[in-house]
Amino acid sequence: MSSNLEVDTLNGICRKAKAEGKLSGSNLTELYELFGSRFTKALDALKEGRVKKYSFKPSGRIVWIVVGRERDYLIMPEAEFCTCDDFYFRVLDKKVHMCYHLLTQKLAQNLTWFESVDADDDCYDMLMDEWKKATP
Repeated sequence: MSSNLEVDTLNGICRKAKAEGKLSGSNLTELYELFGSRFTKALDALKEGRVKKYSFKPSGRIVWIVVGRERDYLIMPEAEFCTCDDFYFRVLDKKVHMCYHLLTQKLAQNLTWFESVDADDDCYDMLMDEWKKATP
């Protein structure tokens, strides 16, 4: 399946899930068929509450984080970017369209299954430095 069809299908499922406030059984099956183990990992991350949306004040900057097994991963949904190795080695090489962290963030945002964290702009640079580190 082409990545455009994957993304279009994912976006359609997210719109439906957002409207209904849940993922249906057929949605779960379709997502698993599209993304396999990446979807399983994304679902686990959602269930475990590992998605955080940081809102910085007063700037209004938003930063999405998925807490991974080894470290926190910075997600930039508009750019479809993640700081994980899977993104660098498989997404950029076009072997897959998205890592499970991006999939997790997209589902979390549409289902509002994330933790909101309010932070002061004074913390922004320190937190970004931490999130951008390549190793734990």
